[in-house]
Amino acid sequence: MAASGKLASFRLPPLPTVGELIKLYNLRAEKQLSQNFLLDLRLTDKLVRQAGSLKDAHVCEVGPGPGGLTRSILNAGAADLLVVEKDSRFIPGLKLLSEAAPGRMRIVHGDILTYRMDRGFPVNISKPWEGEPPNLHVIGNLPFNVSTLLIIKWLENMANRTGPFAYGRTRLTLTFQKEVAERLTASTNSKQRSRLSIMAQYLCTVRNCFTIPGRAFVPKPDVDVGIVHFTPLVQPQIQQPFQLVEKVVRNVFQFRRKYCHKGVGKLFPEACRIELTQEMMQKADVDPILRPTELTIPHFRALADAYAHLCTQEPSLLSYDFREELRRKHLAGRRNTPVDTFIDMATGTPSPQQPC
Repeated sequence: MAASGKLASFRLPPLPTVGELIKLYNLRAEKQLSQNFLLDLRLTDKLVRQAGSLKDAHVCEVGPGPGGLTRSILNAGAADLLVVEKDSRFIPGLKLLSEAAPGRMRIVHGDILTYRMDRGFPVNISKPWEGEPPNLHVIGNLPFNVSTLLIIKWLENMANRTGPFAYGRTRLTLTFQKEVAERLTASTNSKQRSRLSIMAQYLCTVRNCFTIPGRAFVPKPDVDVGIVHFTPLVQPQIQQPFQLVEKVVRNVFQFRRKYCHKGVGKLFPEACRIELTQEMMQKADVDPILRPTELTIPHFRALADAYAHLCTQEPSLLSYDFREELRRKHLAGRRNTPVDTFIDMATGTPSPQQPC
């Protein structure tokens, strides 16, 4: 009886429904902001359960909107809920929720892409990286137009132990378009295997929890929505700087239907591309005619280590970008008049130095 009484104390007092709040404040989902409201509290409760126990937890909710997910987080027993909302139209409704849960909810009117989450919670909740995760969770029904950008930013934070990961191995429970959720969790040889698969899985245990049909959202999106849970690994599976890993993975997957050596080659300037591609593939001991989707994380670890070794021998390789080389060639092709040639000779502007 005592336990059930304590659980009951988490519940919010009677409030207008989320639907009533939307009508009360004349709230409409903005298409250009990729807003889709989840109003079914059974589904928001189910989503929150994927985070694990929130009893007495600290939680950051991203983009609470009209507050459906917010209610489920508070009802689950969160002691300290920080919501970050960019759209000022939702602030009055969130304040109503905050008043119904005195001392348990804080509102930040700002953009999660720039908000300093490492300053949002008390330092004493931190846990050593090698230990258990802190009692801190990031939960959010993310707008589709920022979800990929945001998870890449957080993965970089994770690699550097900054942002929400300044407190330790903070767990994330987030929504994505179903296709993105499948990419994040895709296994080797899967059609959905992608850059996102590698970047997430080398740093985290990633779990695709369940799918919410698009019809459950208002307005109904054209796609279903997947819930993904992330727990940072104690040791990343690739021990190289995030930017280097991301560059290698991005180059390999830009030719996902070609042999992997095609993308690896684009890490190097044309003048030394064949030679360095062969050296990198041999050093990594990776079969150059594997497709990107066939590469395992150990394959990518070997490729990243081999590329890092080549960059220590020739540091300018790290800043080389073949897209920039293509752009310069395109511009050079347009500058084909005698006047342009004369101007170049007169200014004496040297062409950019290329490594090799």
